[in-house]
Amino acid sequence: MRNIDPATLEHLPSRVQYLRDFIGFTNQDAAALHAARPVVAPLVPVVVDAVYVKLLSFDITSKPFVPRQTGYTGKSPVRLEDLSGDHPQIKFRKGFVASYLAKLVTMNYDSDASWEYLDKVGFMHTGVAGFTHRAKKPGLRVEYIHCAILLGFVEDIVVDAVATHPDLDIDTKTAVIRALNKVLWIQNDLFARHYIQDADVLANKITLDKPTALAAMCALVMLGAAFVRYFAPY
Repeated sequence: MRNIDPATLEHLPSRVQYLRDFIGFTNQDAAALHAARPVVAPLVPVVVDAVYVKLLSFDITSKPFVPRQTGYTGKSPVRLEDLSGDHPQIKFRKGFVASYLAKLVTMNYDSDASWEYLDKVGFMHTGVAGFTHRAKKPGLRVEYIHCAILLGFVEDIVVDAVATHPDLDIDTKTAVIRALNKVLWIQNDLFARHYIQDADVLANKITLDKPTALAAMCALVMLGAAFVRYFAPY
């Protein structure tokens, strides 16, 4: 039985290694994703359009696209009713989603930088001021429920396309679908970790903080006693 210290899951490489080991994401899975590039690449524009049709079909998932997006220099929408798949700001956002999908079938899964990128995809949606380019701008927060369900929506589209592809044999289809499922579940966790605090990790932090808090309390008591002695009337 392997021992996993909950505190190590706060460290991204350790967390990713645990996730990979648990779900069984192997080098063979990475190879299957790379081999799927010729199948997935033509799907990217279709998937991206479908993603924004879905997002703009609900007001709750449309609202984050009204404020000016970082890096966008054109005319921003003023109200929800201005949004459409053809709006310049939405087209600007589509480029990021297309780049993300392309990375899933091209990135080096043995590189820490690749997992750092997937982790930042999660973090950037929290609205926390963690990026230099957004230091003086209001947070753009998208709640976790929308991020998670969108991953499921994207997976459904790609899985259907792979499963029904006329030129792929059953073994290839199975390998690609399994690999995609694994990496998107890892991506889901790399969203969740920025929204949800694990109870055992929080408890560990509290335990570690107790000595510091106790020392601070003792210091305050001693300071108070010294203050009384110094100013007490003779």
